[in-house]
Amino acid sequence: MEDEMNLVIEMAEEKMENAIKYLTDELSKLRAGKASPHMLDGVTVDYYGTVTPLDRVSNINTPDARTILVQPWEKSMLEPIEKAILHANLGFNPVNNGEVLRIVVPVLTEERRKVLVKQVKGEGENARVSIRNARREANDELKKLQKEGMPEDLEKSAQQEVQKLTDTYIEKVDKVLERKEEEIMTV
Repeated sequence: MEDEMNLVIEMAEEKMENAIKYLTDELSKLRAGKASPHMLDGVTVDYYGTVTPLDRVSNINTPDARTILVQPWEKSMLEPIEKAILHANLGFNPVNNGEVLRIVVPVLTEERRKVLVKQVKGEGENARVSIRNARREANDELKKLQKEGMPEDLEKSAQQEVQKLTDTYIEKVDKVLERKEEEIMTV
C-alpha cells in the first residue's frame, strides 16, 4: 500500500512539475521588449512540401537585445521563411538582405506591456489550475487506496504531503510570474 501511495504522490509531483515547465515555455514566447530566439518558436515554414519548425531549417540567434537574426541553411529558403514570419502575425517585419533575415524587435508601449502582463497572469492561472487538478487527482487516487484497505491515517498524511507539494508549486508559479512581469515592465 505504501508503494502505491508513494507512486500517487510522485505522479502528482510530476504533473505539477510539467505545469511549471509548460508555463515557462509559454512565457518564453511572449515578447518582453528584449529579443529572444524563442519568440519565433511557433513559426513553421513549408520546406519542400513539409511543414517544418523554423529552427529546423535555419539558425536563429540574437546578436543584441533588440535584434533576432535568422540564417537559413539554404539561401532558397529566405523568402519562404520571411513569408512564414509575416504570416505568423507576431508583429515583426523581417528585413531580407539576401543572406539573412534581420528582425528588429520594437520597443513595447505602456499599453502593450499591460496587455502582456494580463496574458502572463492568464498563463499563470492556467498553471495553477493544472497544479490543483493534479492535487485533486492524487487525492481521488488516495481515497481509492483507502477503500482498498490503506489505513486512514496513512491516507491523511499522504493528502497532507500532496497539499505541501501543491503549495510549493503554486509558490513557484508566483515566482515565475513575478520575474516575467518585472521583465515586461522594465523599460
